[in-house]
Amino acid sequence: MAYAATAGDFPLSVAAPRVVALQRALVWLVGASGAIVFVEPSPYELVTLAATVIFFATGLRLRLVFMPLLLLLVLLNVGYSIGAIPFFDKPEVANWIATSWYMAVTVMFFAMVVSEDTAARLDMLRRGLIVGGMIAAIAGIAGYFNLVPGGHDLLTLYERARGTFKDPNVLGAFLILPSLFVLQSVVSDHFAKSFRCTIALGIMALAILLAFSRAAWGGLAITSAFMLALMVLTSQSRGQRSRIIVMSVVAIIIVVLLIAVLLSFDTISEMFKQRASFDQSYDEGRFGRFGRHILGAQMALDLPFGIGPLQFHNYFPEDTHNSYLNAFMSGGWLSGVSYPALVFVTVITGFRHLFVPVPWQRAYLAIFSAFLGTVGESFVIDTDHWRHFWMMLGAMWGMFAAAQAYKTASDQPLMAPAQAS
Repeated sequence: MAYAATAGDFPLSVAAPRVVALQRALVWLVGASGAIVFVEPSPYELVTLAATVIFFATGLRLRLVFMPLLLLLVLLNVGYSIGAIPFFDKPEVANWIATSWYMAVTVMFFAMVVSEDTAARLDMLRRGLIVGGMIAAIAGIAGYFNLVPGGHDLLTLYERARGTFKDPNVLGAFLILPSLFVLQSVVSDHFAKSFRCTIALGIMALAILLAFSRAAWGGLAITSAFMLALMVLTSQSRGQRSRIIVMSVVAIIIVVLLIAVLLSFDTISEMFKQRASFDQSYDEGRFGRFGRHILGAQMALDLPFGIGPLQFHNYFPEDTHNSYLNAFMSGGWLSGVSYPALVFVTVITGFRHLFVPVPWQRAYLAIFSAFLGTVGESFVIDTDHWRHFWMMLGAMWGMFAAAQAYKTASDQPLMAPAQAS
């Protein structure tokens, strides 16, 4: 097999230019299709499956550094499968298990893909995600404001924008990474590109607002601040740092003004006040969101094989709304230990790579910031089947592997030219 030509600025292997172009185009298509998941199987799953087959046919390799990732993914899903044994006659449980295994496959796919031709493929993934984010955001806004005949019911849920997703919360969460990508251009690129990205950021921020997801609101604010701080710390010049700081302040002012204008509309203002309140009925009480977390944790200690996937609502009024607890409930102790181990090993390793000077550092900062935000959000919502979460997880491991290879190549001394005899 022939492998992709470069990972950043150093050679790894040789592939025909047409193969390289095809592989990069597939990465873009996978990123763009990630925005359309309101049907199953979704375009994202079909495109990812096709891309996996084509990449394996044209060159893809499994690195030794991915073995811990692969082991944890297998253990996680073995636990889920064991917990599901009594319920395999239920189609929704069988589908849940199949989806979990498929998400594991996508993690390995993204890890292997991003580990080679890293800078170029990350750029194509970034471009695809921005296009997908714009599609999802515009669909959500159009549905909320009844701009599409008959589209209100399809593109909204409970008077909240959901766009091309089944759930407004997932729409808001998905848009965070594309928003971070365009925010990077707003604060650091030349004027024309910065202006275009400012418009794109405004559209995505509006869609996140209209999704009325508290987690997405907080997630966008926190991850943006975290990423911008990292960009300042990793900037190569004082002028670049000053530009990032000044443009960040300008971006904040624009977003605040946008929110102020939108809140002047009564319907938006009322929904905003309702969703921004911390006195939600489903959060409070013994069987509220946080009460369920405590009771569920107590159950998990006594159930080594869990209660099975999608069974939590048979014991409590609603689902877990906590991915770490859900791992224990769905797959017992095996999944309950493997899932947080997988997540937090990735986070710890991610922090260790923050200041590694690689050509794709800017993309790394955005992806890590968005991933870290989703990790925090997983404590209050079920994120374990969010496609973009597993995409970011795989991309993180791919960048870890690429950074090691890049550092090894950079540390090798140049060969002295042979002396003429």
